[in-house]
Amino acid sequence: MNTTVIEVSTSPHLHSGQSVDVIMRNVIYALLPVCAYSFWLFGLSALLLIMTTTAACIATEHIICRISNKPTSVGDFSVAITGVLLGLILPPGFPLWMAVVGSFIAVAPGKMLFGGLGFNAFNPALVGRAFLQAAFPVAITSYTPALALHRFAELIPSTLAVPLMKSPSLVDWIARVRVDAFSGATPLMLQKFEHVATDPWSLLWGVRAGSAGESSAILILLGGAYLVARKMMDWRIPVAMLGGAFVFASLFHLARPDLYPGPWFVIFSGGLVLGAVFMATDPVASPVTPLGMWIYGILMGLITVLIRFLGGLAEGVMYAILLGNALSPLIDKMTQPRPYGVAKKVGL
Repeated sequence: MNTTVIEVSTSPHLHSGQSVDVIMRNVIYALLPVCAYSFWLFGLSALLLIMTTTAACIATEHIICRISNKPTSVGDFSVAITGVLLGLILPPGFPLWMAVVGSFIAVAPGKMLFGGLGFNAFNPALVGRAFLQAAFPVAITSYTPALALHRFAELIPSTLAVPLMKSPSLVDWIARVRVDAFSGATPLMLQKFEHVATDPWSLLWGVRAGSAGESSAILILLGGAYLVARKMMDWRIPVAMLGGAFVFASLFHLARPDLYPGPWFVIFSGGLVLGAVFMATDPVASPVTPLGMWIYGILMGLITVLIRFLGGLAEGVMYAILLGNALSPLIDKMTQPRPYGVAKKVGL
């Protein structure tokens, strides 16, 4: 008698063939041009910053795994992405010892406390930066000019600042390296606090003061397009976030063009493009339903504009994404499609 063996297994029953480490490696590939451009703009300090945050994040996760008697998980490259992103969203002259502290916070409570990869409720790199902004508000808002003359031969003085000690004078360093037309303020800070406008199209290549990796919108968008083409990123979230910010900024600008900048300035200034492409799209902390992705992205775009225009801070991307992460489970629950054959619930 012939018998038929039926194999029963849990979903997913179809596999794309892309493992976690392959996807994470490709995200790093997409970030490499951004890192290289950061090095070109800010020199050795930016390079050391990104290397330090990456190494510190990897070391933190490895040590936690060893202490927990678990196999090390650094081989999936997710922690390397956390380190690279954290370095890119900090000022290029940020003290390295502070960067190590932020890296520990990003990985230990920001990721491993939740259970590691696949369980983190918030983007770990933004958790680290949020802590640094609260702990070291002066250092994290101290920006240096791009294209300093001796940037490949000299470090920004604050890079090697001694812990808990005052950094060497940035003014003396500026005079020594002969930086022309120095301004430590970012375009967002100039717009919000001094009402000095910056041509939005000049921000495309980002030759300006700012975080190490937020400068070139073109390279960031090309990296995102590469991941979308490889089917390693859903395009809906960045499009919804950037589109939402564009629409809401347009409404503010139409109402008060003398007070609020135009939508293109909002899109290309600060870390909006980097956040929308590489951080809001965190597959663990973002919704999985198509409708949920649109709601999530538009909501973060709105919050970014509200903080920039009506809040006390010049930038709002970090808080917008963290709030979006917090609301992600609720958005997913509200936008889950109704199973076939199940009647729609009727309110009391």
